[in-house]
Amino acid sequence: MPSDSALRIVWIYPDLLSTYGDQGNVLVLEQRARRRGIEVETVHVRSADPVPETGDIYLIGGGEDRPQILAAERLRRDGGLHRAIARGAAMLAVCAGYQIMGSTFGGEEGQPVDGIGLLDIASTRGPARAVGELVAEVDSALNLPTLTGFENHMGVTHLGQGVKPLSRTVVGTGNGDGFEGCYAGHIVGTYLHGPALARNPALADLLLHWSVGELTPLDDSWYNALRQERLAAVMPS
Repeated sequence: MPSDSALRIVWIYPDLLSTYGDQGNVLVLEQRARRRGIEVETVHVRSADPVPETGDIYLIGGGEDRPQILAAERLRRDGGLHRAIARGAAMLAVCAGYQIMGSTFGGEEGQPVDGIGLLDIASTRGPARAVGELVAEVDSALNLPTLTGFENHMGVTHLGQGVKPLSRTVVGTGNGDGFEGCYAGHIVGTYLHGPALARNPALADLLLHWSVGELTPLDDSWYNALRQERLAAVMPS
């Protein structure tokens, strides 16, 4: 955590990429930080504004094809996100935002569109839309419980050597190859909506841990009971 300021959360392009309630990820991070006595400053960066380089956690959400293409173009020109990640900031990129982080993604007609190259991934349009509940078992190195969420996308995402799969898909489509999402350094990419951090507070805590260090445990017993009910409802028998 920065010694001279509050934890700084940066929400990128809510005017373009906030179709599926992904701003809830911002609210969850704020709440879980403040419950631990951590001061928080949140910056909402609209697409006409420069991306600040001094954030601690960056969030970007999902959206439709044209806003996704516009967001990628503006992030490439801006360069602020690249500089923030280079200095060690953490990031959660969801759905369209996840695809933008790679080298290419599928445009409105399936044509390749340049991403911003922060993750060693490439995405294309799949044959059918993936819609529904998603359950995935996380890479053991991250020490996180099973992820749950909702997916709504046509993307197929191919992982390069520079990233690791975030999780192995149990229910749903995810990347389209048996895995869901990816991570590299302090960047996490995922197709999970719900919002992702509301459905998976341990993932929120991982982002906070990367930014501030050791965290005081919170009482999530109420959530864990709800989580077990949700998993029981969607897991194959």
